[in-house]
Amino acid sequence: MALYIRDDEVAVLARKTQMALKAKTVTEAVRIALQHELARACDNRPPSARLGPAKAKIAALGAPDPAFSMKQFSDELWGG
Repeated sequence: MALYIRDDEVAVLARKTQMALKAKTVTEAVRIALQHELARACDNRPPSARLGPAKAKIAALGAPDPAFSMKQFSDELWGG
């Protein structure tokens, strides 16, 4: 079945998606985009559960250094 998009705005979005994904065809780009959106929509976990892996990585870094100075760090970064 061929993919025919009648809405000009949707056609432009499909082409932009194709370029961004480096898909061979607009149909492939639409398929990928729909699969991603469907997976996102079906993910009923609350944000706290979805962020669990990121929180674990942050916790693994350890406690923050109380002596750390962001200003000093920024100044050194910019050669100040």
